[in-house]
Amino acid sequence: MKKASKKVNAAVIIIGNEILSGRTQDVNVVAISNWLNELGVRLEEVRIIPDIEDSIVKTVNDVRKKFNYVFTTGGIGPTHDDITSRSIAKAFNLSYGYHKEAYEILEQYYGKSEFNEGRKKMAMLPNKALLILNPSSGASGFIIDNVYCLPGVPSILKSMLGGLNSKINGGKKILSKTMNLKTVESEIAEPLERVQNKFKDIEIGSYPFFRKGKVGVSIVIRSTEEKLISICYKDIENFIKKKKIEII
Repeated sequence: MKKASKKVNAAVIIIGNEILSGRTQDVNVVAISNWLNELGVRLEEVRIIPDIEDSIVKTVNDVRKKFNYVFTTGGIGPTHDDITSRSIAKAFNLSYGYHKEAYEILEQYYGKSEFNEGRKKMAMLPNKALLILNPSSGASGFIIDNVYCLPGVPSILKSMLGGLNSKINGGKKILSKTMNLKTVESEIAEPLERVQNKFKDIEIGSYPFFRKGKVGVSIVIRSTEEKLISICYKDIENFIKKKKIEII
């Protein structure tokens, strides 16, 4: 697939009361972000919302207009609080009912004797939904326009991402280079800002850390252009040497 010449961005909507309550810790954003980076797509926004239809509808309709790709996680299972599919149908003003292919996949996976009403619910999707096949279990995700709906279970979500590679038209791969320093942020704030102002098209992040009793700062440089990263790294390295800060 031809790479887009301009920046391609994405948002993730995490749907689930269990995340908001603190009962479950989300790890799907890391998996999605790493996957998108490889495809040249920048994850620029993450929202966490409850299992409430109005909230899902409003959020989806908001972000799908702002981003090239939107990924939702959670709420496509068999229980009463799994309302993402129905809510997506409402957001796009589509009918909601059994999806023939999804139904057949689930029926074959579970067998007719074990294909109960809860499992049948996972075959109810918005009209015109394109399936995202699930190699881990029978329950498919689905796509409506630029919205990709995935399960909340991390291992299942990860297994489904690879199958979407051909559907994502990203830009250049996002590259990064890290410099770890034995210092504190206040020591490098001013010169680092000057470098950032010089390199407007590069993302420079400063992240303090505490490891094995030692304080330090990681500077991460991100861009699609390897040459620019190298030049920027050299500029940072120059002021680090002048300040006699140790690179670790």
